[in-house]
Amino acid sequence: MKVLVVGGGGREHAMCWALSESSIAGQLYSAPGNAGIAEIATLVPISAGDIPGLVDFVERESMDLTVVGPEAPLVAGLADELAERGHAVFGPTRDAARVEGSKAWSRALCEKHGIPSPRSREFEHIRPALDYLEELEPPYVVKADGLAAGKGVTVSEDRATAQRALQDSLVHGVFGEAGRKVLVEEYLEGSEVSAMALVDGANVVPLALAQDHKRALDGDRGPNTGGMGAFSPVPWVDAATEGSIVESVLRPAARALQEEGLAYRGVLFAGLMVTSDGPKVLEF
Repeated sequence: MKVLVVGGGGREHAMCWALSESSIAGQLYSAPGNAGIAEIATLVPISAGDIPGLVDFVERESMDLTVVGPEAPLVAGLADELAERGHAVFGPTRDAARVEGSKAWSRALCEKHGIPSPRSREFEHIRPALDYLEELEPPYVVKADGLAAGKGVTVSEDRATAQRALQDSLVHGVFGEAGRKVLVEEYLEGSEVSAMALVDGANVVPLALAQDHKRALDGDRGPNTGGMGAFSPVPWVDAATEGSIVESVLRPAARALQEEGLAYRGVLFAGLMVTSDGPKVLEF
């Protein structure tokens, strides 16, 4: 079996390593890959964002399966392009990937289908966003709507920092198209945990929970990043909490996407805050 892994980070290195251990995956390729991946797979000099280039390679080399790591090519429609040409792909369609590609769309999905999440309001203009901020008490949470490589979220104890975050997105365009809309959200108290599941539409197979760390600097004093490290399993999560995560978040989310007519196939990732009221979705 010929398998292409799209992406070039640590996540893709881990996936390539796991695939290289499989007796099913014979020839392994990665686009663009990295130095570590080069030890176990053939690197292909095509960027993860080059959708036509990736589709052309899959067709030309007759790949049996394409596994997409990063979110950006999924939001750009790589899975759609491959599926339309009859190629097997592990990763959701463009429309289903909106669950990560648009935080506002994701929040609306949660509200419609009763999936626990923080209260939030969305804004496209600076004045009403600043006015709404005046109604809230700290800490403040400001999120760019679209993909911002993990850097589009500001959690602030002071209003001035939150105001600057709104200005950066809605006035200065720091996050480009991703920041043309923002969410101002309720701050949740609790412990953060990451929940993942393999999803093929209706079926949900939960994976081990993990705890990742996004804030830079010791003591979480720095800005949010795409990730500063993670560990699994998570010792403080008991069986009852884990069961609640699966039954109140992961299964309802997969069911909600299916009811919306969206083909979600791949890994569904939920970043959660475990609060005194149970788990709530920070992001998908």
